[in-house]
Amino acid sequence: MRELASGKLLLDEPADGLARLTIANPGKRGALDHEMLDALAQAVAELDARCLLLTGSGRMFSAGYDLGNLEGADFEERAEALVAHPFHAAIEALEGYAYPVVAALNGHAIGGGLELALTADIRIAADDVKLGMPPAKLGLIYSHTGLRKFIEVCGLANTNELFFTGRYVDAQRGLQMGLVNQVVPAGELEQAALSLAAEIAGNAPLSLAGNKRVIRTLREHVHALPQEVERELVELRESCFRSEDFREGVRAFAEKRAPRWKGR
Repeated sequence: MRELASGKLLLDEPADGLARLTIANPGKRGALDHEMLDALAQAVAELDARCLLLTGSGRMFSAGYDLGNLEGADFEERAEALVAHPFHAAIEALEGYAYPVVAALNGHAIGGGLELALTADIRIAADDVKLGMPPAKLGLIYSHTGLRKFIEVCGLANTNELFFTGRYVDAQRGLQMGLVNQVVPAGELEQAALSLAAEIAGNAPLSLAGNKRVIRTLREHVHALPQEVERELVELRESCFRSEDFREGVRAFAEKRAPRWKGR
């Protein structure tokens, strides 16, 4: 277990090929400050685990930005700085991670904490959590990049509901809205998340990274792909047929045994 950001972010490896980052800032409800966000971005950039599991501690996943101590003569500058570079850097690091990212929502995910969760490829939530976006209650206009992510993940109508009402929704409603993939009893979340993430980490690394790259590219190009981009994706797919791992996967399937991946 490594402590990052003065112990507010924990990094461990609970299974082979699996890295886990835990937001451990319970005194401030998992709030995200500059130190934590910088540490998260740096840690993710240095990882090469085949699956990354992001979770929280206590009753919160994350309440989003740390809005404490903003009052003062320089309120405007401090408020704008708070939601600027460090948060976007952390989001970009998670989005750019080569392998799948799973978010295990152990507790409430609010504001920027919910956007952080939506950056993961798969989200699993405890059945007693609340999810919400409170900008309307704070007088905040949210970033266009964040709003685009919500529209992409849960659709325009659900995004409108979340941002215009500012209401929190429970885990089951979050499942209906597409905010989470799965809801489990709170006492089973850790094991369920570890089992899911370990299963992913046990799959072929070339396939995990390749499929994530294709999915990310398709998200970036909503309409027809530029010819050069389509050619790159075709070449990427064709490259798997020449890989040792594809041969091993086919052989292991025929022999009814676990494959031994080499990543090449």
